[in-house]
Amino acid sequence: MSTIDEVKQRTDIVEVISQHTSLSKSGRTFKGLCPFHSEKNPSFFVYPEQQSWHCFGACNTGGDVFSFVMKKEGIDFGEALRLLADKAGIKIPSRFEPEARKDEQERLYQINQAAAQYFHNLLLNSPAGEKAREYVASRGFLPKTITDFQLGFSPNSWEALKQYLAERGYTESELLTVGLVVEAEDGKTHDRFRNRLMFPIFDNRGHTIGFGARVLDDSLPKYINSSQTPTFDKSSTLYGINLAQAAV
Repeated sequence: MSTIDEVKQRTDIVEVISQHTSLSKSGRTFKGLCPFHSEKNPSFFVYPEQQSWHCFGACNTGGDVFSFVMKKEGIDFGEALRLLADKAGIKIPSRFEPEARKDEQERLYQINQAAAQYFHNLLLNSPAGEKAREYVASRGFLPKTITDFQLGFSPNSWEALKQYLAERGYTESELLTVGLVVEAEDGKTHDRFRNRLMFPIFDNRGHTIGFGARVLDDSLPKYINSSQTPTFDKSSTLYGINLAQAAV
């Protein structure tokens, strides 16, 4: 059995599609409102025995679980295969992963995520973050917006983040690689972001890949971003894509 067939066999298409639209059983099939276009009468059918789906409405299209995930998530076949394989607990052979994330890159994502959580907690709970909380309130940010975008605050310190991440086992070399610390002329390193409102940047799969940061006053530079890193390429990154992807 091929890996593709194994993933397909171990994936319940009804369960996958039910995460995006409510399905009701109709004989040996399931039906519901199409998740790809607006409609009042159900025209979307799922066939468990064939592990397929079809929209008889405006879309007039169908396919298997891979095509559904590709269409719904806006990803290619390889990404859909990896996504479903991960959920099914199946290891994908390397020939299906020409751009597979290596362990090193996964660790870089984890470092960025740890930093984002650190900044977010400081904004929400720390005394040092009070000025930043007043700033976001003055700009009309809702609590839901702060949570959805995981906004944060970087303290006015040269090594607070560096020390926090070091305590969690991340090395100075790794922090330099992801751009969270920078090296001065004397060879010493310090935090890149200090006393700023933090905007974590995510890719379309929800990985934290970098940061944007804004001052809380009119000092310059008003904005700074993460430098070019193995996880962050400013020219190919769209802020908020992780939240907008489904609607797009």
